[in-house]
Amino acid sequence: MAFLEMASEEAAVTMVNYYTPVTPHLRSQPVFIQYSNHRELKTDNLPNQARAQAALQAVSAVQSGSLALPGAPANEGTVLPGQSPVLRIIIENLFYPVTLEVLHQIFSKFGTVLKIITFTKNNQFQALLQYADPLNAHYAKMALDGQNIYNACCTLRIDFSKLTSLNVKYNNDKSRDFTRLDLPTGDGQPSLEPPMAFGAPGIISSPYAGAAGFAPAIGFPQATGLSVPAGLGPGALGPLTITSSAVTGRMPIPGAGGIPGNSVLLVTNLNPDLITPHGLFILFGVYGDVHRVKIMFNKKENALVQMADANQAQLAMNHLSGQRLYGKVLRATLSKHQAVQLPREGQEDQGLTKDFSNSPLHRFKKPGSKNFQNIFPPSATLHLSNIPPSVTVDDLKNLFTEAGCSVKAFKFFQKDRKMALIQLGSVEEAIQALIELHNHDLGENHHLRVSFSKSTI
Repeated sequence: MAFLEMASEEAAVTMVNYYTPVTPHLRSQPVFIQYSNHRELKTDNLPNQARAQAALQAVSAVQSGSLALPGAPANEGTVLPGQSPVLRIIIENLFYPVTLEVLHQIFSKFGTVLKIITFTKNNQFQALLQYADPLNAHYAKMALDGQNIYNACCTLRIDFSKLTSLNVKYNNDKSRDFTRLDLPTGDGQPSLEPPMAFGAPGIISSPYAGAAGFAPAIGFPQATGLSVPAGLGPGALGPLTITSSAVTGRMPIPGAGGIPGNSVLLVTNLNPDLITPHGLFILFGVYGDVHRVKIMFNKKENALVQMADANQAQLAMNHLSGQRLYGKVLRATLSKHQAVQLPREGQEDQGLTKDFSNSPLHRFKKPGSKNFQNIFPPSATLHLSNIPPSVTVDDLKNLFTEAGCSVKAFKFFQKDRKMALIQLGSVEEAIQALIELHNHDLGENHHLRVSFSKSTI
């Protein structure tokens, strides 16, 4: 057993969330990770602590850039100013088809993937992939450049693109905008089906394989019905979760015909004194239409949230897991439940289960709604709309101040005074303000619309 203290609570949450569905292996030994009751570690100079300190110093050196990752140039230890969030990916030795869905699954381990475009150029299968943050692109490039998707083939060659944003017109098997579920499918080209030259898909090799027993950089759950190549070395990673349809190049893309997936999220580490079904409905409703919410009767810090479909559930999970809400770091994972059951007649529930399937507050009911284009991660700056002419700057500032927020900046849109931006003291404040003030009655039959903004003031 060992203790590991991360730099922040958010980092610890991210690590536990990442490794909960995917058990990591150190030297072929499964390792189980859970939260400790200790708030901090006190180290001593005992002999067995020396190895721990040496490993910690090595990891720090990698992060600071003074020690180069295998396959990464030494000058890539830090993110350069103005570095693009878009990666250009070339896949060499393409013995198996690599679908857009497989790329999304691999690269989303390093952050929120917004868009992917795949194409063939110079007889090479290539992709452009846009992250929400350049830092995510930086880490993905450092960890994945030079790695094989499958055993001894499908090698990733990754560079930063000169583009800073991708323009995706169609959601199909060649291109995908994960923030725009309303895009047409267009005329999808037939899937690439190169000859099958190997017996079984392999692994994504770890850059740390066998080196000082470091944990793998990326791992995936056991695949169903696919054998794992024998003789994996110490520190090697589990195989990529992949279905037989992906091997034949026919894995469907989310939103372009739909994939079998779970639309129910398990949300944990909530503040039981302040959270309500309505609050979760409003918050998760930023990323999709919430049909039902159930706060657990015997464990009120846990809840189930049923979204309209699996794509919206994935989007909400990507954006909200790890965010602070009412003083606690919210965690969201896919639930084993396929639906949220309403309480039976006469069953005690205390109003903890609510059905919102017919709510007028759904943001994504209308096909082609502009809301599809304005899905952003939680931020301290909120976008306000549907403001009546009589409401002033001070009225809105006071509204947010009375809700317990510290207002740092405010401005109306120059061309449209019905909309405004308001910058609050923290992302947590903004999340709580959105829950409390979205649909607030401003009078004159106007209800305030609140969403997260990509802009700052």
